[in-house]
Amino acid sequence: MCGRTACTLAPDEVSRACSYRHRGGRRRQPRWRDGDADKYRPSYNKNPQSMSPVLLSQRHFDTDAPVDERVLASMRWGLVPSWFKEDDPSKMRYSTSNCRSENILEKKSYKDPLKKGQRCVVLADGFYEWKKQEKGKQPFFIYFPQTQGSSQEKTNHQDEPTTPARKKKNSETAEEASSDFKERGEAAGDWTGWKLLTMAGLFDCWTPPDGGEPLYSYSIITVNASPNLQSIHDRMPAILDGEEEVRRWLDFGQVQSQDALKLLKSKDILTFHPVSTIVNNTRNNSPECLQPVDLNSKKEPKPSASGKMMMSWLSSSSPSKRKEPSTCERKEERESKVQRKSTGAIQQWIQGANKKQRIK
Repeated sequence: MCGRTACTLAPDEVSRACSYRHRGGRRRQPRWRDGDADKYRPSYNKNPQSMSPVLLSQRHFDTDAPVDERVLASMRWGLVPSWFKEDDPSKMRYSTSNCRSENILEKKSYKDPLKKGQRCVVLADGFYEWKKQEKGKQPFFIYFPQTQGSSQEKTNHQDEPTTPARKKKNSETAEEASSDFKERGEAAGDWTGWKLLTMAGLFDCWTPPDGGEPLYSYSIITVNASPNLQSIHDRMPAILDGEEEVRRWLDFGQVQSQDALKLLKSKDILTFHPVSTIVNNTRNNSPECLQPVDLNSKKEPKPSASGKMMMSWLSSSSPSKRKEPSTCERKEERESKVQRKSTGAIQQWIQGANKKQRIK
């Protein structure tokens, strides 16, 4: 089951990465729901109960909005049903971080939101899964295969993968384009950075019995693992592959629940690599959580094309909007840096990313 993710893009990057074409054919960038961009905290190691970026139809918040207009919201991972009677979500006696696709229509916690059209897309760089072994469990990072960006960028950087966080000069250009993008409501060009994983989810809105701010929360829908992931785990998130599947899942006005459920299939489209057991501890929040490791050698592994893109992405300069890690996280990163040897490309990548403090 999916119990840990990574989502390291800054709020503005998440918005740009989720650009889409509305029914009129124009490309748009979803805006964050008021105040939600500040609730979202980028992280290399995100666990249930944390706040994550979720994509959904604007009509859930504005009945006059076109059903195909999208909005980004920060929601708590772990669905809290609207009918929950306790005064604290932590008092729930069962886990709702995942929802099995086979049981959606059998459990009230998921059946009610589905009938109301409360479908969402959970966003992440990728997710972690643990493979059982004779001695403990080996974690893996699983994500969409990454591709190069536009033809112009390929010409200028033949040997350098495209990255969502640019060098300073390119970052300034991207920010200017993003600003123009928001003003005109359409994109000057497609997003060429890290391709976010799009997972099918259900959400609900719970209000404390004594009143207070409503809490929006979600559950990730899971299906049987695809052939290439079965050796790691028997389940995987229901992946929405491509803009059309995302559109159909979110369009609760035109696509009825029974038809939407047909999208929840096992898809053999993800790639993965083993990572360090440092990710086992949720307090560890550094690029090392994503570092590829070689299970058969003490030498540094040769990264794949997607792995190279990840390294370049994490080591590049970061936007100013990222939030500072907690004091505990900074202390752990400093201690980890002292212990690591400064050899190999992977180590240089990790050290460079730590110095530049991507997650802020």
